[in-house]
Amino acid sequence: MITGISSNLQALSAFATSQAVTADNVANVNTDGYQSARVTLETGQGGTGVAVQEISRDQTPGPLRYEERPVETGDGRTEGEWTSVEGGNVDLAAQMVHMTTDANAYFANLAAIRTQDELVGSILNVTA
Repeated sequence: MITGISSNLQALSAFATSQAVTADNVANVNTDGYQSARVTLETGQGGTGVAVQEISRDQTPGPLRYEERPVETGDGRTEGEWTSVEGGNVDLAAQMVHMTTDANAYFANLAAIRTQDELVGSILNVTA
């Protein structure tokens, strides 16, 4: 396979993974205790392309809020008890920036693949 196209295909895969992780974060923005994930990218094999180095969780605690939850007492009655609940730590604005950046990088790599495909097609037409 042509090296340039191979590099772009690696990048497409990496940015698609990053986009999926970001979409998961957005889907869990209101989930109590959810810790957002982040993708770290690295240079691909042979110093070309882009690959996913790791997917890690953000250990930053989410915001605390207090809510009343029902608790059954020893005599069978149900009473409300106030308790603190940790919300998710997803920063929606940051996730939107990640989604936009990943989408732009994805489309740039698609454009590069299209250009390389047209170039190879033109060369083959000239030699034929």
